[in-house]
Amino acid sequence: MNNFAHRGGERGGGSRGAAQINPADRAQLAESPVSIRRVLSLFGPHRAALAIVTAIIVATSIISMAQPFLVRAIIDDALPQQDVRLLALLAGGMVAVAATTSLLGVVQTWMSTEVGQRVMHTLRTQVFAHLQRQSMSFFTRTRGGEVQSRLINDISGMQGVVTSTATSIASNVTTAIATAIAMIALSPRLSLLSLIVIPPAVYLTRKVALLRREITARKQRELATLHSQVEEGLSVSGVLLTKTLGAGTAATTKFAETSQRLVGLELRSQLAGRWRMATMQIIFATIPALIYLAGGFPATSGGMTIGTLVAFTALQGQLFRPLMGILNIGAQWISSMALFSRIFGYLDLVAEIPEPGDPIDLDPSTVRGEVRFESVSFSYDDADRPALSDIDLVVPAGTSLALVG
Repeated sequence: MNNFAHRGGERGGGSRGAAQINPADRAQLAESPVSIRRVLSLFGPHRAALAIVTAIIVATSIISMAQPFLVRAIIDDALPQQDVRLLALLAGGMVAVAATTSLLGVVQTWMSTEVGQRVMHTLRTQVFAHLQRQSMSFFTRTRGGEVQSRLINDISGMQGVVTSTATSIASNVTTAIATAIAMIALSPRLSLLSLIVIPPAVYLTRKVALLRREITARKQRELATLHSQVEEGLSVSGVLLTKTLGAGTAATTKFAETSQRLVGLELRSQLAGRWRMATMQIIFATIPALIYLAGGFPATSGGMTIGTLVAFTALQGQLFRPLMGILNIGAQWISSMALFSRIFGYLDLVAEIPEPGDPIDLDPSTVRGEVRFESVSFSYDDADRPALSDIDLVVPAGTSLALVG
């Protein structure tokens, strides 16, 4: 190794404080959003399956729109005319619609989950392989618990985004569009009244999403700290060191403080923006009452039948459910970007000692087995002078050598 200089981690091979990759990486992992294009590129090999899932979602949304119209026909035609045959057909149609959409939902869930799991497998494998190419200094200055947290917890947290959030967005968007078209076809005037809720709902949800994103990033950092404390404090070497120094009480206190911070962050995460969401729910509950009230006035009803009014109210409920889902998914999506940022941050790490592009093949019959260092320097990250400077060293085969100091 000629003219080799290396900056290692903290002294003694341990760790203290947060992982020190570099300030730019820390800012990216904790706060910075990631490219949506990069997230979508993970699904490139699964285009065919995703196309089928999308087709199922669209078909389910269109088929489910038949329910309110079947109800209208029952109220306006079958019941007043006492047409038992028509009533049986319409009721059977309602059952068929429910059965069809449920079956399609099962198939869609199976396919989307399989795609999500394959993407997660690929991502886990890429991160594991990439970390194995990092130099020893990375693992010296980075807490083992944090590495495990990103590889296991963060990717598991992203699973919900991959297997649920994306398909929910597609389902809710198509359902909302189909429902809005059906509502306009039934009554343009009442449709306008129903849609006035969208601007305040979007504003309130955006506020909630930004708050949850900040809390999620902080919670993941505290989880990494907790993982590190468990691994370092309950390992054989950790317990031995704690008992030797009599630091058991201090270690327990430190662990309890981290756990208590997690309690506070979890409470904030669950309660973030609850009053805003409660306001939205009140608004959504008020709209059906206004629709029934407007249906009683000739100026707004336009000669609407009772069946049409009931069908419109049912469609209005179908519109607000996916709309609420879209708004909530937006908040979940933004908060999940912190997880993608942490994983992509590891994938973007550049190895301090890159692997040779054209490695030399060794012949076991000619290898002497000795290790030779030539002009080697080494310093710790927080040191003002090198621990080793321009060292030449030969370790003969079959011998052991330790540098202590």
